[in-house]
This record gives sequence, C-alpha cells and structure tokens, in this order.
Amino acid sequence: MIKFSTSLSVCLFFLVVPLFKAQDLPKGLTPQEAQQMPFYLQSLQNNALQARLITTPPPYTQLRNAAEWEEIQTLNITWTSYTPILREIIKAAQLQTKITIVCSDSLVVKNNLTANNVPLINLKFVIAPFNSVWARDYSANPVYGKYVDSLILVDWIYNRPRPQDDLTPTAIANAWNIPIYETKVNPWDLVHTGGNYMSDGFGTAFSSNLVLNENASKTAAQIDTIMKKFMGINRYIRMPILPYDGIHHIDMHMKLLDEETLLWGQYPLGVSDGPQIEANLQFIQSNYNSVFGTPYKVVRIPMPLDKNGKWPNQAGGWYCTYTNGVFVNKTYIFPTYYQQYDTTAFRILKQALPGYKLVGIDCDNGSNPIISASGAIHCITHSIAHNDPLLISHQALTAKCDTGTYTINAKIMHKSGIASAKVFWTNDTLQGFTPLPMALVNVSNHTYQAAIPTQTAGSKVYYYIEALSNSGKTMQRPITAPLGRYSFSVSTCALITAINKNEIEVRAGAAYPNPASAITCIPLNCKGTQHVSVTLRNVLGQTVTELYNGLTENGVKNVFLFADTYAKGVYFIEVKGEKNRSVQKIIIK
Repeated sequence: MIKFSTSLSVCLFFLVVPLFKAQDLPKGLTPQEAQQMPFYLQSLQNNALQARLITTPPPYTQLRNAAEWEEIQTLNITWTSYTPILREIIKAAQLQTKITIVCSDSLVVKNNLTANNVPLINLKFVIAPFNSVWARDYSANPVYGKYVDSLILVDWIYNRPRPQDDLTPTAIANAWNIPIYETKVNPWDLVHTGGNYMSDGFGTAFSSNLVLNENASKTAAQIDTIMKKFMGINRYIRMPILPYDGIHHIDMHMKLLDEETLLWGQYPLGVSDGPQIEANLQFIQSNYNSVFGTPYKVVRIPMPLDKNGKWPNQAGGWYCTYTNGVFVNKTYIFPTYYQQYDTTAFRILKQALPGYKLVGIDCDNGSNPIISASGAIHCITHSIAHNDPLLISHQALTAKCDTGTYTINAKIMHKSGIASAKVFWTNDTLQGFTPLPMALVNVSNHTYQAAIPTQTAGSKVYYYIEALSNSGKTMQRPITAPLGRYSFSVSTCALITAINKNEIEVRAGAAYPNPASAITCIPLNCKGTQHVSVTLRNVLGQTVTELYNGLTENGVKNVFLFADTYAKGVYFIEVKGEKNRSVQKIIIK
C-alpha cells in the first residue's frame, strides 16, 4: 500500500487563510473564507500530485459505500472546541468501539478526560494539525472495494479553505493502515461535505443541491460519474436547498435509520423550512423506492424551538434538530435541548431503534452552545466501517394475514462465505426464541430464506436474524438483537369494498411551499380511479404547462411543480377530475 506523508505543502494557503484558532472557525464559511475558496481550489490539484496521493478511481468493480448503521471499527473526532460535548461522546461510545482522536497533544486530552471522570479506554490518538472541530464534513468515507471486502477510504475536497482539516483523513488512514483515494485532481475533482451526504449502503445516496452549486464547473451527470467510480453510488438523489438552513446540510433535518427508513424533521404547519422539507419528502416518496423496491418508511420527529423560543426563520433563531445523531454500533448518540421536546424525541427514537442504547447530549448549553453554530453530534463525528463486515440486509415484515406462512428473506454476505444462517422467532420474548435454519435460495444475490409458521389472528411475532461466517464471525440483524428485534402483527384480512362510480371525485390540498422557489407539492386525494389533469395557468388564465394528465387510482397522489424553472409572479393551479374542478393561487418567488 502507498503510504503518504501528512506534511503536504500548504504554504500557498497560509498566505490566504486567516489565522483563526480552531475554536473560532464556524461550521459555515467565514466571509474571508468565501473570498479565498477559489484560490484554495486552484492550488489543490498541484499539491495533491506533489504529495503522491491516489487520485484515480479505486480499481474495483463492486464498490459499496457503507451505511452509518453498519458495524464500525472506530469513531473519529477532532479534539478542539466544544470539549464538554466531545467528552460525553467518548464516554458514550468507548464501550462500543475505539475512538480515534485527532489532536495536537494526547497528554492534554488524557488529563482533561481523567479530570472529568472519563476512562482512558479504547482510545487511539493521531497527532496531526487541524483547523476545526467539524470532523463529519472533512473526514473520509468508508467504502468496500469488493462489496464486503477490501476496505478503503474516499476523501473529497473539503468545501472550506481549511487545508489542515483537509489533510486529517490522510493522517487517520495512515494510522489505521487503510488505502485512501482522493477526488482532488481533474477530471475526478469533487468538492463535497459529509454533513450533506447520506448513503443507504446499497448504491443510493442523498444530498441537497449544494453539491451542484459547489461544483458549478461540472454537470450533474459528471458528479454522478465521480460518485459511482469512487463510491459505488448508482442513484444520487438531490433535493432543493432549504430557505433558512444557511449551511444546506441534510443532516440538519433528515437521517437514514436503515435501508428503507427516513428519520425526517418536522416543523409545525407552515413554519420555517417545514413546507420545503415536506415537499422534498413527498417528491422522494413519489419518485423513488428503497433498495427493496417499496416506498421509504418515514419516521417524523419534531424540530424544536431554540432556548430563546425562536425558529430558524426568525432573527437569531438556531437550527435545533434531533436528526443530527450518530450510530456507534449498538449505541445511538443524539442531540438534546430541553425536556419539553427531548422526551418526545426519546420516545420516537426508542420506537424506531429497538434495542439501541440511546444517549442524549445537551447541545444547547453554556454561553456558546454548539447548536448556535448550526452543528451538533453528527457534525463533529465520523466513523470507519469494520474491516471484516458480515453483511445482513433484510426488509422487516409488516402486518400479515392469519393465512399461510411468513417468508423471511435476507441478503447475507461475508468475504469467507456463510457457514449458516438462522431466523429466531417467538410470540413471547420472555419465553425465548425458536431458531429456524435459513436456506440459500439465490446464489447470485446471496439471498437466504426461512418461513415462520402460520399464526392466529391477534398474535404478534418477534424475530431476528443471525449468521455465522466460514471464518467464525457471528452477526445479528438488528445489530442489537436479541434485545432489539423485528415484529409484526397478525390479523384477519377483510375484503376491500368497491367504490360507487357516483362517488368519484378528486380533491386538491393546498400546494406547499407557497410562495414557491423549488420543488413544490400539490397533494391530490382521489376517490376512485379516474382521469385527472393538473395545469399551471398565468393570471390571464392561459396554459403555462400541464403538470399532470392521466389516470389516478383511489388514494393520495402528489403532483410536483418545479418552481425554479418558471418566471417569478402569480400563477394558478387548476385541478380537474371527471366530476369536479378546483383552482388555487400560487406565487413563484
């Protein structure tokens, strides 16, 4: 493996980067940094070549960017500002994994931890220069070169002119003896930030359009190619930026909890970024399915007021959020603020993450709380996935009828092969679980299968999956099993009553957000299958464009207006069904 020195020449940048102390650097760009960013980017390519970094795509055909909930071997932090929060993170995570601490003096860190009753266990110190605490944004991303083998790290260009931060991934890669690939040389140069990125572990990733804005010289297709070549991302879902989120990082309002579940921040109706966040969600739900081919599940969690009683759209309001948490194997660490909202967040997370140890850390405390800088727990941590993963991917069963058996399918993979796989199930967790062997039913996609016997209506089934590799490694899914497990209820399934043709109608809900500037959602509630048209008209009643024209089935359907493709002004949205018609005004700003 090629080893690199972290002494990459950055003298050009010291001429332009102001001499801020690490604790002074915000999560966003300072005005000086905004001016310096173009010079910084111009200098990067030459420096990357001089330092002999690996700047070509990884030589693997089966790249897979690990998801955050997968098993990790270390959690990374940078020891600088907000040390009380860093201490709490270490204390919560050190029984689950090793903590890699980038710092300038390990003795200073050890003394601080000891003085605050934090054990000096499971710690790995990397002595390296740095600029700021925002490790999520500048750290490298774990990618498997052969789906479950050949772990590498992929490092983007940090979207801040902070050259020392941009070098810490190399220092960490050297400390863990992991190859690192850099997207820093044309045509593979990509400016990106970890707070604006999430992966499902199976080739789908999410970001805001910030990644397009910060790579204006590249087309969306070129960015997609870089993500595929370096990280195995085959489907890159990007959403409009939010009006009041100054940094435009998606981890401030959403999080992937597993392959098919989105934790989604929710404001009260019409408040702050609520309308655009909801429109973005509905766009995803209407246009994309999970890796299992089914719509994403959504867990909504409140976005709280800050301690001064303000929302982000109000002067001085902070972007308080519960989605900015981090998985550390069987523990989930998330930000807290004050009891009124914290108790609700804890209840929601406990239900969504069964078996996980939930650790809340106050991010709204002291004279300079971290949330005032638009960051929290996720923003100051990153992780390196395990170098010996045993992958189990499974779509949990939902409610079932009291007829037939209940088939459990799972993709199970390990580089040494799978020796055995089992489903453990029960109707009563106090009585223990019954094992069922899983059979390999599809060699090409590594699918294993078992069938839980038929249950009577009214019963509930709890289950989890366990696999053993040929090398002797054991893994469960959920990772917290048996304390955490999947469950489904059994009921008698009734026949669906046909709808009377005379009752057919379509009702249009209020479009949101309105005023509109990006993706805008027009919700329709259709009663019965019918032909529906949705038309955008100008103030003279003339047709601007037809947004939708076709058959709709019984239920809810969303139609979308891409407001940024039209001139600013007042428009009308006309919705016509077979029995009724409605019109509403919309403003494009």
